[in-house]
Amino acid sequence: MTDRSIVVVGAGIVGASLAYHLAGNGRPVTVIDAGLPGSGVTQASFAWIGRTVGSDRPSAPLRCLALDDYRRLETELPGLAIRWTGSLTWDGFDDEPGPTTTEVAAVEPHLLDPPPAAIHRPEDAAFDPVAATELLIAAARDRGARVLAGTPAVALEQRAGTVVGVRTTAGELPAETVVLAAGTGSVALGAGVGITLPVEPSPAVLVRLRATPGLVRGIVASPALEVRQLDDGTVLAPTTYGGEIDQAALLATARRVRDRFAAAFAGAGDAEIVSAEIGWRPMPVDDEPIVGPPPGVGGLYVALTHSAITLAAALGRLAAAEILTGRPAPELAGCRPDRFAVTS
Repeated sequence: MTDRSIVVVGAGIVGASLAYHLAGNGRPVTVIDAGLPGSGVTQASFAWIGRTVGSDRPSAPLRCLALDDYRRLETELPGLAIRWTGSLTWDGFDDEPGPTTTEVAAVEPHLLDPPPAAIHRPEDAAFDPVAATELLIAAARDRGARVLAGTPAVALEQRAGTVVGVRTTAGELPAETVVLAAGTGSVALGAGVGITLPVEPSPAVLVRLRATPGLVRGIVASPALEVRQLDDGTVLAPTTYGGEIDQAALLATARRVRDRFAAAFAGAGDAEIVSAEIGWRPMPVDDEPIVGPPPGVGGLYVALTHSAITLAAALGRLAAAEILTGRPAPELAGCRPDRFAVTS
């Protein structure tokens, strides 16, 4: 490898998108991960993309690109298999204004107690986050990237205030640019070179149920229940989590979700619990992405966000262009690390 090398730490959906967009542009790219691609918080994601947000959020210029960038990726990677099912939300689940429909029963005919009106976004979509991550990593490899799974990053190597590589359990990887896209794991790595990343791990549970296929057509969300269903009948239902983390509590949470699902959809009474898993989401303190070079340290680029699935395609494209060209992307202006006191 040459001193122009780029090392991406983290092979979740964001790291995979970065690796894909960075590879094949004349600079050696290596992506490393402690596990397999998509094996961290990505695999516990509900993977809903496309919800709009208010224009007053700093990340709004980035977020408004989400749908277009995923449609672009679809054309570049035909195996992406995005499900453009649309979404239906009500009772204040979605705080943003949207197109309202009173034809709720026509959109979701199996709802037992449909609301009189709901926000219907037919352009919304979802996909298998692990399969998408694996596809992006495979495409990055096809473009010449090196992928080192099962290779944890131990620390960042620094000389004279500049990050010059990554120390891993398999040895050191020199780099001109190191990209931190390792979710909550990025915090400790940044701290090792004096960078404070104001990110907290936020637990969320993804419950998988087995039910009769065809009960849920799209993405359905109210404050009580959030679900979508795959063609084989698998129901995905995310929920928040509190209290002690143990198997008994996870099972109790899964049972509550199953009961809510059974009460919400006709024909769901025999739904069975398949699994429940916790994903530790990286939650910036202001709930906005942290993207760009942190001040005070050269050779380092940070890509951390809670809305990883929604933003991965657009963020990967824009951040890769910044890294490769050195020209700031205006859509990322509201996401910069320098909005925090990040140096110590």
